[in-house]
Amino acid sequence: MNHGPIADSVRLVIFDLDGTLIDSKHDIAASVNLTLRDLDLPTLPPEHIFTFVGDGVKRLLRLSVGDENEARYEQSLRIFRRHYLAHCLDRTQLYPGLDRLFDKRDTRLKALATNKSLEYTLRVTEGLKVKEQFAAIEGPLDQSDLKPDPGMLWRILERLAVRPEATLLVGDSTNDVRAAQAAGVSACAVGYGYGNRDNVLALNPDYYCEKPSDLLSLLFG
Repeated sequence: MNHGPIADSVRLVIFDLDGTLIDSKHDIAASVNLTLRDLDLPTLPPEHIFTFVGDGVKRLLRLSVGDENEARYEQSLRIFRRHYLAHCLDRTQLYPGLDRLFDKRDTRLKALATNKSLEYTLRVTEGLKVKEQFAAIEGPLDQSDLKPDPGMLWRILERLAVRPEATLLVGDSTNDVRAAQAAGVSACAVGYGYGNRDNVLALNPDYYCEKPSDLLSLLFG
C-alpha cells in the first residue's frame, strides 16, 4: 500500500456513504427494530444489525426479518421505509472532521457511489447539508448493480468525463475495494467503518486509513 498524500493526478474522489462519510448505523438499527416490532418479531441487538449494513436495504431486511416468509419480507420493506425516512437523521452525522472534505479550496471533483437506496441517500445528504458538494450521486439501479459490481463507478466516470486512472474510491468494505479494482480506479480502504478490516486489507487496497484524520491527511497532506 502507498503512504502519504495522493498524487496530484487524482481529479475525482468517489466516496462510499455509510461507514465511510457518515456514521448511520444507530439510525439504521433503530429503524430495523421498529420494523421488527411492527411485524411482531423479536428485536435484535443493535450490534448484530450493524453487521448487516453495506449490501443494500433488501439484504439488510432479509437478514433481519428472515426470508422464510416472502409476504412478511415484502411488508418489511414498506414498514422499514416509513421508519427510516422518519428517523434517518436522528443520530446520523459525518465522521469527526470530515466536513473538511468539502473545503472550497479543494478543486477535485467529489462523487458518491453507495449501495444505499437513492431515496435514503438523498434524504440523508440533504439533511446533513452536503448533497450539493457532490458532482454525481449514484445508488443501485437494482440488486445486480450493487457494489462490488462496478456499474455505479462507470456511470460516474462517464458522466464526469474522468479517466479511471485519475480517480480514487474511498470505502470501508470489500464491496468498495472490489468495485474499484473492477473499474480500474485506485482504492482507499478505511478502518473506522462497518467493514471487516482483515477482509478488506486482504484485497490489497492502494491506500488504507485507520481513522478519519488519516483520510484527511491522505487527501490534503
